[in-house]
Amino acid sequence: MERHITDLIKKSLGDVTGAEFRMFMDFLKSLSIFGEKAPPERLKELIGIIEGQADLDAQFDVSDADHIDRLISCLFMAIPFFVRGASGSKFLNYINKHIIPVFDKLPEERKLDLLKGLAEISPYTTPQDSRQILPSVVQLLKKYMPRRKTGEETNFTYVECLLFSFHHLAHKAPNATNSLCGYKIVTGQPSDRLGEDFSEYYKEFTERLSSIEDLTRATMKKLTQGMAEHNKAMAAAKSDEAKESIKTQKQNTTTGLRTCNNILAMTKPLHSKTPAFIGDKSVNLSWKEAVKPSVPSSATGTGVKRPSTAANGSNNFATKKGRGAGGMQNQLVNRALEGISYGGRGGGRGRGRGWGGRGRGRGFR
Repeated sequence: MERHITDLIKKSLGDVTGAEFRMFMDFLKSLSIFGEKAPPERLKELIGIIEGQADLDAQFDVSDADHIDRLISCLFMAIPFFVRGASGSKFLNYINKHIIPVFDKLPEERKLDLLKGLAEISPYTTPQDSRQILPSVVQLLKKYMPRRKTGEETNFTYVECLLFSFHHLAHKAPNATNSLCGYKIVTGQPSDRLGEDFSEYYKEFTERLSSIEDLTRATMKKLTQGMAEHNKAMAAAKSDEAKESIKTQKQNTTTGLRTCNNILAMTKPLHSKTPAFIGDKSVNLSWKEAVKPSVPSSATGTGVKRPSTAANGSNNFATKKGRGAGGMQNQLVNRALEGISYGGRGGGRGRGRGWGGRGRGRGFR
């Protein structure tokens, strides 16, 4: 029966909105055939469904805001399955080939979401994928880690995301950094390229590290002073509205300090000519809750718990629990069956794939 329902849902996915697709995926995840002990081919099936909605076979158009929204939202939806061992190669290759080359042209809030997604997928990449995308990550890292002070505002969350990605990718393909950053890491493979002189790259990269460290420490000093002022303001605040506003400011300051601490923790080992890249969970991304030692649930997986701030964009896949899963499942089953029985839900509503844009009618938002 679960197999039958899954097939019905897959047939219905040609005509869904973003919210409907979320609902279908939540339902599929609840089925025993896709549970924690599901074999690799089942995870591959789910990832295939998500890849289809993300349009990873389509030529990318940076002006297509709908495709960008779907791509990033589907990436976050897929991350819990990457954690369980599914391959993220298709997402990574698409991002590397189509998205990063036009990164500057992306909407500002989508840039941040993309970098967060890249950071969260990086611990689960293969050595081959890591080697392919590392040059692109290093180029972006250099863009946001200036060699010298420029007077321009630094986006520390961008730097945190890229450093985190760099460490985890380089951990899997360490000798790829020899020709990118001038490191001297010996693996015994021809790709070590130890006979070539990349010392200028090393000098440049470490200068960038030192520059971002200086900026980060200066920012930490300001944030720490700001926290003391917030505490004073909280003590003097009388209305609930004022207290709530100060509380929000304190939370933002705390997150900012976590970002800065993470940056310093990740730049420190990179000054060595043979650095040890971080490939474990010792660095917890600033926007994520501290990981507890208990077994993680896919329902609260990566990308779900992101705070709903303007910086994160309005289209992240935040899901609300409760209200009885059984009721939702019955509703989904009925709707799926109805769609097949009557030749497709809402025939003639003209929605196409239903994610907005490109004549799809109802938008993703």
